[in-house]
Amino acid sequence: MTFSILAHDQKTGTYAAAAATGSLCVGGWVIRGDIERGLSASQGTAPSTFWRDEAIRLMGQGVSAGDAVFAVTQGDAGRGHRQLITLDAAGRAGGFTGGKSVPAAAHRCFGGLAVAGNMLSSEAVLDALVARFRDGEGEDMAERLLASLRAAERAGGDSRGLLSAALLVLRPDAPPLDLRIDRSDRPLDDLGALLQAARTPPYADWLDEVPVLTDKSRAPV
Repeated sequence: MTFSILAHDQKTGTYAAAAATGSLCVGGWVIRGDIERGLSASQGTAPSTFWRDEAIRLMGQGVSAGDAVFAVTQGDAGRGHRQLITLDAAGRAGGFTGGKSVPAAAHRCFGGLAVAGNMLSSEAVLDALVARFRDGEGEDMAERLLASLRAAERAGGDSRGLLSAALLVLRPDAPPLDLRIDRSDRPLDDLGALLQAARTPPYADWLDEVPVLTDKSRAPV
């Protein structure tokens, strides 16, 4: 149904997430992030938005990514149909893939990086996500994640094709970049076009005037 990636750059304090799916509205369903708490992606054949939000809340209380995953998944009798990946403020990753997930389904966790997918053509999709992200060290984070989604699509992607895609980048010195393509025959192309539009004046100029973590009182001069 979905493939997703969460990343954390400890040098810059940047969090970033991206996802694509063969269904509608992947951004609204799957990805959540908080610049001071971390990231989560909840997906599956019956995804739990409660998992996604509760994991963020727990990590904000200092619970590790892995322990947050355990806490929110173990009490859920329907967990076999769900997936969850998390990244905490220290860059630690956690993940869960329910035993009833539609194959191919799996997750991979590393320092500062987590990926997950279900209903994939093969687990090579996750290999491609990881490989392209690692190859892009030093690139702009938004472009890097978009390129990772494209690599996953080339590796087989969602077995039904793609209909929606989303990108979230959280930086201490910039406002949130939260872009969503909720329905499209070419969602990754449209997401790329939306990213370029967000970086073009006058919208890009306006972003320099709104509050950010490092300056919560920022406003027009």
